[in-house]
Amino acid sequence: MSVVVDCSVFLAWSLSDEDEPVATEAMRRVVSAGGVAPAIWWYELRNALLMNERRGRLTAQHVAETLADCAALGIETDGRHDESLVLGLAREHALSVYDASCLEVASRRRLPLATLDRKLSEAAGAVGVPTINRPG
Repeated sequence: MSVVVDCSVFLAWSLSDEDEPVATEAMRRVVSAGGVAPAIWWYELRNALLMNERRGRLTAQHVAETLADCAALGIETDGRHDESLVLGLAREHALSVYDASCLEVASRRRLPLATLDRKLSEAAGAVGVPTINRPG
């Protein structure tokens, strides 16, 4: 089964100094069954990688390699958002619209959500969207 992934998962996966079991499990699932992300993910990921490059955590080469790896994964971007639901989720759970868009995609497509964001994970639980949990 595919999994909806948010930017926090990709960022943890791309930063070699972070060992995050949820990101590792999410990437395993993406490789085996496919991944989906909201359309904003394309911009959000690149911005996060660039910010980490500016902070000296990544090199330009590492950013390019990470983007190539992500492209090879074939993540499907979903731009068919239900605006009312996205805004409702953002309001009800005090989420950014970016995070609410991940939750909306997971809810609408009935897929589990992979996130390292505690608030987003709690909101997913509140609306009945399963999340990728730490193994063990």
